[in-house]
Amino acid sequence: MARVVRFHQHGGPEVLQIETVDVAPPARAEVQISVKALGLNRAEVLLRRGAYIETATLPSGLGLEAAGIVLAVGEDVAGLAPGDAVSIVPPLSMVRWPAYAELATFPAEIVVKHPSELGFETAAAVWMQYLTAYGALVDIAALGRGDVVAITAASSSVGLAAVQIANRIGAIPLALTRTSAKRRALRDAGAAHVIASDEEDIGARLAEIAGSNGVRVVFDAVGGPAFEPLTAAMSTGGILIEYGGLSPAPTPFPLFNVLTKSLIMRGYLVHEIIRDPARLARAKSFILEGLADGALKPIIARTFRFEEIVAAHRFLESNTQFGKIVVTI
Repeated sequence: MARVVRFHQHGGPEVLQIETVDVAPPARAEVQISVKALGLNRAEVLLRRGAYIETATLPSGLGLEAAGIVLAVGEDVAGLAPGDAVSIVPPLSMVRWPAYAELATFPAEIVVKHPSELGFETAAAVWMQYLTAYGALVDIAALGRGDVVAITAASSSVGLAAVQIANRIGAIPLALTRTSAKRRALRDAGAAHVIASDEEDIGARLAEIAGSNGVRVVFDAVGGPAFEPLTAAMSTGGILIEYGGLSPAPTPFPLFNVLTKSLIMRGYLVHEIIRDPARLARAKSFILEGLADGALKPIIARTFRFEEIVAAHRFLESNTQFGKIVVTI
């Protein structure tokens, strides 16, 4: 028996309930973990609301990131044993392998022995943010030294991961955020420049900062009207990678900018990295090396207890956090 978080209907944070359920032992090629910490993601809000790319079967569990101690392993599992401290690469299905639980089971191939210097809270904040940013900036865009990259929603965990990855490569990260309230924190986190999109002319500021070379990569989680000024500031042959859709406003297709600059506009889900063993192996190597050399440092906005899961989701939806929200068990 173990406590898990489930919801029996779609809705706001209040639909989340802590329940005690029977937990089956791990099947072949699976690993069961005594969970010590969870990393929260916006995808879990979407699943709870019924607006995610995956459909929940009610009652449903949820959760994509966890860290803890291996409790048991199924048949045909090599390299992992009870007592190992591990963290979880987000599974392709959080309905099939939900993380919000005292005991959680995952496919062995997504269980990672995390570096010994990482505590459980930090380890639970690693994989979604850095895999998402790595896949876009390194794997797809081939971001290089001296490249200018514009990062929207920069105070999110993925945005901050993108800033750190850009700096590790030697690129120039430009952070976009709605207001100037987080300007100092973003500069302290490594952003070379910060643009407050609700207070400044995005196009003029991007042109001023990037100059004649332009912005080669845009890493965008927002969409909406900003597509026009963002693409106008891009360099010829630049690439815009869209991984979100936070703006409630329509997103115009910037036809003139795309044609005249030969731009690439590409949708992206982190699943394409996770489901490809070779690409995932390269990503894991880059991230683990970055954690070891200190270039990659998860920023935790706030920590909640497991019993405060509803409050944690309310905070997640407030959009006021700077970095990752973690829940401890």
